[in-house]
Amino acid sequence: MCHMAVSKKKHQSYISVPSQIINSISQSSLESLLHSPKKKKKTRAFNLLNTPRFLFFLIFCFCSLWMLKLWAKFDPKIPFSGQPCFISRQSSLLSRGLLSSQGNEEEIVEKSGFWKQPDGMGFRPCLEFSEKYKTESRGIVQERTKYLLVVVSGGMNQQRNQIVDAVVIARILGAALVVPILQVNVIWGDESEFSDIFNLDHFKSVLGGDVRIVNSLPSTHLMTRPVEEKTTPLHASPEWIRSRYIRRIRRDGVLLLRGLDSRLSKDLPSDLQKLRCKVAFHALRFAPHITEVGNRLSERMRSKGPYVALHLRMEKDVWVRTGCLPGLGPEYDQMISSERKARPKLLTSRSNMTYDQRKLAGLCPLNALEVARLLKALGAPKSARIYWAGGIPLGGKDTLLPLITQFPHFYNKEDLALQGELEPFAKRASLMAAIDYIVSEKSDVFMASHGGNMGHAIQGQRAYAGHKKTIIPNKRQMLKYFMKSSVGESEFNSIIQDLHRDSLGQPELRTSKAGRDVTKYPIPECMCNATLAHSAQ
Repeated sequence: MCHMAVSKKKHQSYISVPSQIINSISQSSLESLLHSPKKKKKTRAFNLLNTPRFLFFLIFCFCSLWMLKLWAKFDPKIPFSGQPCFISRQSSLLSRGLLSSQGNEEEIVEKSGFWKQPDGMGFRPCLEFSEKYKTESRGIVQERTKYLLVVVSGGMNQQRNQIVDAVVIARILGAALVVPILQVNVIWGDESEFSDIFNLDHFKSVLGGDVRIVNSLPSTHLMTRPVEEKTTPLHASPEWIRSRYIRRIRRDGVLLLRGLDSRLSKDLPSDLQKLRCKVAFHALRFAPHITEVGNRLSERMRSKGPYVALHLRMEKDVWVRTGCLPGLGPEYDQMISSERKARPKLLTSRSNMTYDQRKLAGLCPLNALEVARLLKALGAPKSARIYWAGGIPLGGKDTLLPLITQFPHFYNKEDLALQGELEPFAKRASLMAAIDYIVSEKSDVFMASHGGNMGHAIQGQRAYAGHKKTIIPNKRQMLKYFMKSSVGESEFNSIIQDLHRDSLGQPELRTSKAGRDVTKYPIPECMCNATLAHSAQ
């Protein structure tokens, strides 16, 4: 530190300046620094600084500049909030990389083959019904004497599948369909009705030329005691349904069906398969308030480029029902084993198989470490942004650490939502599942850790939308390599990529395997290729 003294008359001033600054400034600058202005001007300046009004003016200017800076960073995708904490919440989203800051730095999107979409081979939706179907429709939509009541159960995606089949059964019987009743979910206590989850007006409008849909039974049928059918077999054919129910519904006017899950055959005549697709992909649209939130969350995920959506099946009930162990240590394994012994009817996998046999047969959900290794082997960059859908896993979010460590940009709907944005959906599991569905379906890459109704529905929706990339884990073939420590990383990655070369959402014929659901494999009944059709003629 260098000290300098300057004498002027009898007044002496001392200025303490770092020596490196002294060395860096010019002589003229040094002189201007040392020679003080007249005492009178100096006193006025100091008096002005001590004036409260002047200080307030400075604070006002500073705040104005700060507000202008905030406005420059404003993202139109983020709505204003009535909450006073909105600004801090938005800043939190920006700091965690959830939103684009719109700054001077351009976003660098890592180019990776992982984001490459499969070849859709020119397949496009085509729901052209036969002339016979169109002729029969004129009479069916005028039906006023036969009504079908259905009660659907399970989670949102399970209910969705049953609603699709309810429309088709109403068509088979030539009956009007009363808006499906959603059974209260005993696990989550969700009392949502059809119109709480789905857009009822849109549903009725889209299907207006196929089946007559009414909100409730007409007054002429209110006193009719509906005949309830409890013995519908699995995979019933249209012929069986007509022979079993047509006389009854003509006689009584009302037929009540429950538990339609997997009751209707997956192999139906072409027109009825097309109707299935029409219901699943066009008529069943989520309610506007759900769609709005789902779209906003998707936009936030996409604000910095492509993203992956994972449907993780790691909840306690999943481990119990599959007969698998979570691999979180003896305490959790014992918990699942005890629960399974106490409630043996919950087991959906083959009861005569051991856990190891189920695992190697591909019947168990992938855990967090296996999902992370699979994505990495398939080329997902560490910078990949991942949205995870599903309930809180057994063991809490700590069980997801292997995934978060490998892919730190890891979010769910609670992470993306602004303060209070999800409050209207609190304790409504079906509505939360619908939000997950929207964000997952809109992703660039989707993968489910263990099939299930949501995974199957999104797989079909993405195929119908142009075969967007959907990773279908080849668990039966790949898991043995996960257990071999002798396999090096490069060799492991090569093996995994070879096993999934044809499991990335490419077009696949439903008819290549019996019993496949057309809403999961929409080719050939609901999608066609004009080039292939022309060449076949």
